[in-house]
Amino acid sequence: MAFIVDIQEVYKTYHGALEPSLNGISVQIPQGKIFGFLGPNGAGKTTTLSILCGIVRLVQGKAMVAGKSVQHEMNDIRKLIGVVPQDIAIFPSLTGRENLAYFGNLYGLRGKILEDKINHYLSKFGLSHNADKQVSQYSGGMKRRINLIAGILHDPILLILDEPTVGVDVQSRKMINDFLKSYNSEAGVSILYTSHMMDEAEKLCDEVAIIDQGKIIISGIPQQLIEAQPNCGSLEELFIQLTGHSVRD
Repeated sequence: MAFIVDIQEVYKTYHGALEPSLNGISVQIPQGKIFGFLGPNGAGKTTTLSILCGIVRLVQGKAMVAGKSVQHEMNDIRKLIGVVPQDIAIFPSLTGRENLAYFGNLYGLRGKILEDKINHYLSKFGLSHNADKQVSQYSGGMKRRINLIAGILHDPILLILDEPTVGVDVQSRKMINDFLKSYNSEAGVSILYTSHMMDEAEKLCDEVAIIDQGKIIISGIPQQLIEAQPNCGSLEELFIQLTGHSVRD
């Protein structure tokens, strides 16, 4: 089986921290799947994603994306991945269309190719009639949708999503999740996804891994994991059983 992401024995301790953020995690993400990377606040999810994106330097362990080393081939990896961060990463003073043109240009897209892609996705996400309004006037759901489009204009082979539906209305959440399913199945794009919404992850993900205190504590197909754990009827119940009831800050 081919793996789009292969992480082996990765450790990371931030300067001044008493405990490691990642404590020897190993996880393999099959190519062409929607993979949920789940965990409480501070479990190590964001650090792992940041290493894969080249934001945090990998010092100990191995991480590969599409067969390329995060330590030595990050410039090549950046061309292959799309990243949609939890914080809205678009310019509020620009229009939706201007934002997409800006990010498309960063990826080397120009002219009619870029224009057609922008129009296609604006239409697909129900944003055509608001495309020329400033993003500062957009609702939370509209901003999330533009944020997502900005991460896929260049046709990545791996899409990395950090809480892509946080704080959005039900309609926007459904539109985003329906798109992710079709994007994965029709375009064959691998998706690495984090969320605190366990019901959403259970429906969306082919496989999941739960991380806590910098370690992977379980991974596999959601329904099989649920059935294997006593007194669990959902991914949320499994998650609570494995990570505890304590509130994480």
